[in-house]
Amino acid sequence: MYRLFLNTSPPGGVNSTPDYRLDCSIATVSANVCRKQMPASSTKALAGLRIAVGVLFLIFGEYKVVGTQFTLGGGFQSWIGRFLQDGAYPFMVPVLKNFVLPHATPIAFLVAYGELAIGIALVLGILVRLASICGVIYMLSLLLSANYPGPHAAFWQYFGASLEHLVLALCFAAFAFTKPGELLSIRTYLRSLRSV
Repeated sequence: MYRLFLNTSPPGGVNSTPDYRLDCSIATVSANVCRKQMPASSTKALAGLRIAVGVLFLIFGEYKVVGTQFTLGGGFQSWIGRFLQDGAYPFMVPVLKNFVLPHATPIAFLVAYGELAIGIALVLGILVRLASICGVIYMLSLLLSANYPGPHAAFWQYFGASLEHLVLALCFAAFAFTKPGELLSIRTYLRSLRSV
């Protein structure tokens, strides 16, 4: 994990003994740790999870893009109304009322096509990190808009109330910090065709 440097160039042109140094800097140590490969079974499991979450998002986005009920028929606005009625975090209420609802149609299209794009990226294994970062942001915004358990809830109830969005946010975080797009992806398949 540590690198040993050998400096054989003498200072001032005079022969001297070699200088042995051990590079133990944080950057070197963390870079070497991050370069280690995950076991094949973990990589396959993460790739399978990536594809499964991608299929879910394809389903979520498909009905919103193909039909017009969500984007143009008031479906998005009804969801925001439910969020406001059933339990948005208090600091999200003004955002939902004063920003999201007045711009409901463009945001509805952003949600619909964003879900579809995340699904396509995860299933095909392209731009996985970018799609995952967008997915984390999206899931956290949904969590804060819909899963407030109340001001007097026990600490653990905040997690219990947010499971539907928190689990997907954690999946996206795992995809963003690893490289699950390298296995079972269209890019890997195309590279293998070129090498043949």
